Amino acid sequence: MPILLAKMLPGRQIPPPISQENPLWVSWHDTQIMASLDPTNVMDYFCRKSNPFYDHLSNNEIIRMQRSSLDNLTNLVGVEYILLHVHEPILYVIRKQHRHNPHEATPMADYYIIGGTVYKAPDLGNVISSRILSTVTNLQSAFEEASSYSRYHPNKGYTWDFSSNKQLADKNKTSAKKETTAKDDSGTVFQMQRVDMLLAELLRKFPPPIPPMIHQQQQLQDGNLNPQEGNTGNNPSETSPAGGSQQAMDIKQENVDMKPPPEKKPKT
Repeated sequence: MPILLAKMLPGRQIPPPISQENPLWVSWHDTQIMASLDPTNVMDYFCRKSNPFYDHLSNNEIIRMQRSSLDNLTNLVGVEYILLHVHEPILYVIRKQHRHNPHEATPMADYYIIGGTVYKAPDLGNVISSRILSTVTNLQSAFEEASSYSRYHPNKGYTWDFSSNKQLADKNKTSAKKETTAKDDSGTVFQMQRVDMLLAELLRKFPPPIPPMIHQQQQLQDGNLNPQEGNTGNNPSETSPAGGSQQAMDIKQENVDMKPPPEKKPKT
């Protein structure tokens, strides 16, 4: 039939039937009725003969020829169309299914009408394959663009050269400058002074414990100073804490020096 029409009308291009092209790329609308769609007439709008998604051998066509109600579709066996979902005033979903008995039907395809235009809803396989293809295409283009900026030199090895792309070159210089500034400036003056104040406050509230050796030296200094409180000698080393500490260190050093050398064991 299309070949015959092409011969009769050589100046016009006859569109191929919907079975020969991807139905996901096809849409249909009728400008005369699309503005007045509602749940009561949307099925009549979908079942028009000019709609390429409508099967003229379906049970809906039999019901229309008999001028019967759509409720009688459950009594027939075969392909039928039902109104599955309504979201007024813009969205309507119609399902194509195969009726086996009044209580069992197998879904075949879904169609949605948005603003009076009919589209076929893609199945899960088409959605996944489309997403995977889009992801692979974007990754491939990203790798190709990245490899175009790669340069190799025998002495330096692999480096990046963004001179051909001014935007990337400016961005690279800005990031390098920020990294250098971040390394040089460990903190602002306010931050450092604030930390010093907090540390001094913590040190005042929670003083560190005195080590035992320093505590013993202080006791030894106090013991050396108490007997000399009545003396009025001119030697400052005898009355000063530093002199007492020096004397205690001299006594310990003498005790260490007075230890006899280790005995030599006779060789056998």
